[in-house]
Amino acid sequence: MMIIMKGGCSDAEVEAVIDKLHGIGAEAHLSRGEFKTIIGAIGDRELIVQIPWAALPGVEGVIPVMKPYKLVSREFHPEGTVVEVGDARIGGEAFTVIAGPCAVETEQQLLESAVAAKEAGATLLRGGAFKPRTSPYSFQGLGEEGLKLLVRARETTGLPVVTEVVDVRHVLLVSRYADVLQIGARNMQNFLLLSEVGMQQKPVMLKRGLSSTIEEMLMAAEYIVRGGNSNVILCERGIRTFETATRNTLDLSAVPLVKELSHLPIIVDPSHATGKREIIPALCKGALAVGADGVMIEIHPDPGAALCDGPQSLELDEFAGLMKEMKRVAPTLGRSL
Repeated sequence: MMIIMKGGCSDAEVEAVIDKLHGIGAEAHLSRGEFKTIIGAIGDRELIVQIPWAALPGVEGVIPVMKPYKLVSREFHPEGTVVEVGDARIGGEAFTVIAGPCAVETEQQLLESAVAAKEAGATLLRGGAFKPRTSPYSFQGLGEEGLKLLVRARETTGLPVVTEVVDVRHVLLVSRYADVLQIGARNMQNFLLLSEVGMQQKPVMLKRGLSSTIEEMLMAAEYIVRGGNSNVILCERGIRTFETATRNTLDLSAVPLVKELSHLPIIVDPSHATGKREIIPALCKGALAVGADGVMIEIHPDPGAALCDGPQSLELDEFAGLMKEMKRVAPTLGRSL
């Protein structure tokens, strides 16, 4: 349920509503917009509806939220959320580009990628220190040493770092090094991990699961926001279908649908969606056209020698060329890179 406060209501009136919710064991989530203050009430529905909220001072009205997700819904927070990471803003008119290697392999490989990403115009650096792989014999990442190399790359370039946390036991460790905590597709419904990152102060990037619906992705985001962390970035990275020509099937229709349903920003990962570097540029421009808030692209100095996902990684000069194309296209769509 959403309790809509009157324009110009006092802080005391807002606190009185929150106290009343707490008094019946319900949670109160406050959203202050430019013109409206909304209090999201979450708890025992039977207890909540028995209280005549509209009779309380400062209350304009009450709106039931019919969707199973509450805090991430556009109903609860009509204005789009902008997540700030350093100087980068994910959401709004700007189109954010996150680039870097799939996995941190060596200091030279990472720094070369980071410098190229910065020079081309990327605003965040990606790189995996912990790599969940289908085969237990594949490269699993450098662990904490990889996190330290990411910090070195951030110091060199000034780019905030996005890296994946795969285990609830690693959340505090990764939080010490990273600027954005990434929850990968395989962990989208790891509810214990979602709840744990929800208690952190670092922004969280939540990737859509391989076979997950849009509603399931938003419900997963609800776990994070319910924990107190409202800085969530959604990521469409392709879903598993009958098609075998690409690694997954990129669902660009998810972007405008999510924009309609939720206030959270959403980016697109064409690298994992396709597994084919040749079609990544076209899909990046498609993501821009459908209203995504950004893209996350894998790049590598020598994709043929990559320890992880070489076929879907752009060479550094290919990435620089793509960025030039995107910068030409963006203004025609009212966007900026």
